[in-house]
Amino acid sequence: MTEQRQNVTRVAYIDWMRGLACVLMFQWHCYNSWLAPGERKSSLYFWSELGGTLPAPLFIFLSGISFALVTEKLREKGADRGAIARTTICRGAEIYGLGLLFRVQEFVLGLPHSPWTDLLRVDVLNILGLCMMMMGLVCWLTAVTSGPNEQANAETGTRSDTVSLSRKHAVIGALVVAAFIALATPLLWTTLRPRWLPWPLESYINGVHTLNQPQPWLFPVFPWMAFAFAGLAVGFFLFSDIAKRKQGLAFASLGAAGLGACGLSVLFDRTPIRLYSSAIYDYWHTSPNFFLMRCGILLLILFLVYVWCRWGFAQRSFSPVIQLGQTSLLVYWVHIEFVYGRLSILPKGRCTIPKATAGLLTIFLAMLVLSIFRTRWKKREAKVLQPTPQRVAAIVESG
Repeated sequence: MTEQRQNVTRVAYIDWMRGLACVLMFQWHCYNSWLAPGERKSSLYFWSELGGTLPAPLFIFLSGISFALVTEKLREKGADRGAIARTTICRGAEIYGLGLLFRVQEFVLGLPHSPWTDLLRVDVLNILGLCMMMMGLVCWLTAVTSGPNEQANAETGTRSDTVSLSRKHAVIGALVVAAFIALATPLLWTTLRPRWLPWPLESYINGVHTLNQPQPWLFPVFPWMAFAFAGLAVGFFLFSDIAKRKQGLAFASLGAAGLGACGLSVLFDRTPIRLYSSAIYDYWHTSPNFFLMRCGILLLILFLVYVWCRWGFAQRSFSPVIQLGQTSLLVYWVHIEFVYGRLSILPKGRCTIPKATAGLLTIFLAMLVLSIFRTRWKKREAKVLQPTPQRVAAIVESG
């Protein structure tokens, strides 16, 4: 019973954290789209904007943790590293394709005012897909095989040792990639900008788009992919044998690491020793120190969410946050058009705080209903497709 409870908790904290990202995303998008200029000087808008900085790193960070979970499940089923790489990379390609489709939808719905260059804008779904493909490649490169006798040695524990070693290699590889991306970002945004590339390709590196300067509101590989690999390292650590045995201690360690990362970020920012010149260093956008701070915050949120899911009320009754987290891609896709698009439920840039707040509540409830409907529909589909003795007999008789 305890083991079953821990398995539920491990899934719940991912869904709750993803649902939290949805809620923070809703509130920022709604206030940003609907509030009148005069209302944007309020403290509410300041805090809304601050909360709006969290959804993107949360989604990308959680994609790494979820990726580790999927990889672990495939390894437990005996899949080799090639099959795991194909499965995960294909899923990443699917997400990337959905990102391109989303841009096409926004372009069509925005006609005749939307510029064709919006089709090539680097959005969060694009980078999520690329992150998954790159994580699949890194996991394939760091995986250890036990040779041609892998199946025969499964009973002697050889396979278990191989999986454990592959997990350790993946953690190290993920941390190395995350550090490289974070350290290279300031240079690729300034002195080492690949200006020789066409702007659509350069935009994937630094988010330059058509504006001749990297834009912090876009989602290029540098620095955003670093969050995915940080999440991948955390995910493989959480699914290690020792973390499964002492789950509470593992999450507490991550929380402590988060505090330490925040402290180190401030310390490194204040030290007179600089890795970059003043013309390159930008703490709030490209600095590795800021990346360290945000990773620290993500680890603290992860610890607090775990505590809430295990000892709080998150799983004692229906949780709207967990529900939204289970269908985060769907609600992200749909709500955009009703907040920023032509189908906006309120006039953009002309609302008071109470009116925008009422709109926010409407969006939240509508997305929750949509999420519940989607979940129940999937369960109904699974029930219909589930083989029963009668269906099996009918298939046999007809064959």
